[in-house]
Amino acid sequence: MARTKTSKRIEPTFGETKARSGTSGSGTRGSKAAKKPGPRPKKSTQSKSTARRKPAAGRARRRRRGALFSLLRGGAYWSLVISIWIGIAGVGLIAFYGARLPSATTWSIPDRPPNVKILSVKDELIANRGMTGGEAVGLHEMSPYIPQAVIAIEDRRFYSHFGVDPIGLARAMLANLVHGRLVQGGSTLTQQLAKNLFLEPDRTIERKVQEVLLALWLEQRHTKAQILEMYLNRVYFGSGSYGVEAASRRYFGKSARQVTLSEAALLAGLLKAPSRLSPARDPKAAEARAQIVLSAMNEQGMINGREMTTAMSAPATRAAAYWSGAEHYVADRVMEELPGLIGDVRADVVVETTVDLTLQKLAEGSIRRLIGENGETLRVSQGALVSIDGTGAVRAMVGGYDYANSQFDRASEARRQPGSAFKPFVFLAALEQGRTPESTRNDAPVRIGKWAPDNYKGKYYGQVSLTTALAKSLNSVAAQLAMEVGPRAVVEAAHRLGVESQLSANTSIALGTSEVTPLEITAAYVPFANGGYRPQVHIVRRVRTVGGKVLYEHRPGTVPRVLKPDIVAMMNAMMAETVRSGTARKATFGWPAAGKTGTSQKARDAWFIGYTANLTTGVWFGNDDGTPTKNVTGGTLPVLAWREFMEAAHRGVPVKVLPGAGWRRAPAPDQAPRPALPVATKRDDPGAAAVERTSTASIPRPKAGLGASPEDAPRSIVDIILGR
Repeated sequence: MARTKTSKRIEPTFGETKARSGTSGSGTRGSKAAKKPGPRPKKSTQSKSTARRKPAAGRARRRRRGALFSLLRGGAYWSLVISIWIGIAGVGLIAFYGARLPSATTWSIPDRPPNVKILSVKDELIANRGMTGGEAVGLHEMSPYIPQAVIAIEDRRFYSHFGVDPIGLARAMLANLVHGRLVQGGSTLTQQLAKNLFLEPDRTIERKVQEVLLALWLEQRHTKAQILEMYLNRVYFGSGSYGVEAASRRYFGKSARQVTLSEAALLAGLLKAPSRLSPARDPKAAEARAQIVLSAMNEQGMINGREMTTAMSAPATRAAAYWSGAEHYVADRVMEELPGLIGDVRADVVVETTVDLTLQKLAEGSIRRLIGENGETLRVSQGALVSIDGTGAVRAMVGGYDYANSQFDRASEARRQPGSAFKPFVFLAALEQGRTPESTRNDAPVRIGKWAPDNYKGKYYGQVSLTTALAKSLNSVAAQLAMEVGPRAVVEAAHRLGVESQLSANTSIALGTSEVTPLEITAAYVPFANGGYRPQVHIVRRVRTVGGKVLYEHRPGTVPRVLKPDIVAMMNAMMAETVRSGTARKATFGWPAAGKTGTSQKARDAWFIGYTANLTTGVWFGNDDGTPTKNVTGGTLPVLAWREFMEAAHRGVPVKVLPGAGWRRAPAPDQAPRPALPVATKRDDPGAAAVERTSTASIPRPKAGLGASPEDAPRSIVDIILGR
């Protein structure tokens, strides 16, 4: 068998010379038609070296790119893994803390703490009381500058976020990391509202998570306007003020409806640190913060440059450390009485009082002016004034010189010795037992047991009528009458007319040694002014809800008569003489008036309680610690304050005469001398028997001058200049 000849395979080549014409593209070994290739061009050494290096450098770069890509791919992978786990942990944390909240179906906006709006008799605002200290004001009612300023400084993306602001939160976290401490909170207004409504102020992860959940819920259930309104009516602005209305009243003395741009900026600035930035504490810090708010408003296009400049030029607001104004004594009194009238206050209420705010301001101005001008010279630091009309309605009540410095109400709470201002009850008891203004007594030194009451500076007038004795405030005659009628009769008369404090039924009561409040002793003079009736003294005339439902209304009912008409006539005739020619001569102002001055031992307390047919007003001056004044007596500062107040209060009011003005007394008993008797001698008179029994009794003896009237003593030129 013939062996097959093996042929060698020829690989295809590219780029060589073309085959000759007529030959096939593939040749066989030994073919004559094939032509040997010509010699190749010679390459340089450099080209060969570069050719060898280029593939190596490319491979290195490829390796580096591959490593970097692998690193990035690994980082992305693990970042994704970590993010997933963080997300899972975050969801678990949210679920855990969210589960600790009550069911969302039970969530509801808690009621705002009730506000008590207190109005004058003319429906003017006296004060707001309650935890908030101000009524709720609608967003459409308050000054538009307030919400703008708050949004500008607290939450500029308020209208665009969904309750949580990721951008603001990231910025706050960055700022905190840069400063190494907490400098920004990152909470939106919605979050702040959620915290104020539902959560405690502690800084924990749990509270923050719950705050976010509640903020998201609020955004779903309420509009932006509703959220902003709720926030502004509840947020704390410092100095005990919750809500914009309370803060506006507290710092500016006006409603949030009238707040200016500069004032709105100040309020918004307080939200960062309400207590520290309060203008009542640091006006300069409050003003500096307000300017930052104004700049933020300008940057955000809420105000223009001219408005910003004008607002920045406004003077710094300076607020008193506490509420100022004597009307707050009235508000405090109302809050004390309110639970007894309507029970617990569970919703906003409006209290309509009997107080005339114009008269209240007049009374406060008089007290402050007289103490301001004479306080240091006469060593007197406090005063009080109460004015009541014939129906028992309190028209004005000033409890002290300055409410901001002392909230203690001296008008209704301070018990002081009334001195001779108590004597009308002694003379009243005497008249009711048969004496008359014409009855006479011997004004001379008298001893009752161990007690020997003296007149002022030892001056005595001899035989005098009871009218003269009361007008000149003669201690000797008052003591004699007290013994004649009996101390218990004096106590009964005082209690019957309106004095409520406990009174000691001893002889010294004739000179006013038992303590009373200005409110009660002034109320006890009202029956003299209204014809003998004792009305219920009241300061609240109506309480109603904001919607108008009446919860309480004062109804006079039957007013008891406590004095007979003839007794009223005689008492008014006697006390009118005190104003005409006695210790209260400076009280005359053109209206028929009557009253009685009083000065306690060592001039510690100075009183004048006087009345017209229109108003009964009592005035007290003294010191809280009971230290003596420098000769301040009932006929000086109290009479001056009384006249100033009463003259203004009666301006334009038709003149009315006092009840019983038709009573006329007989000729002065001084012109018809009678035998001088130190005390009454009727054996059936309990007072006369008491005199005999006190010879061995141990009765305290007040020091000389107690209840005396300095107008009856000689006055020096200094006294005349000082008006003493």
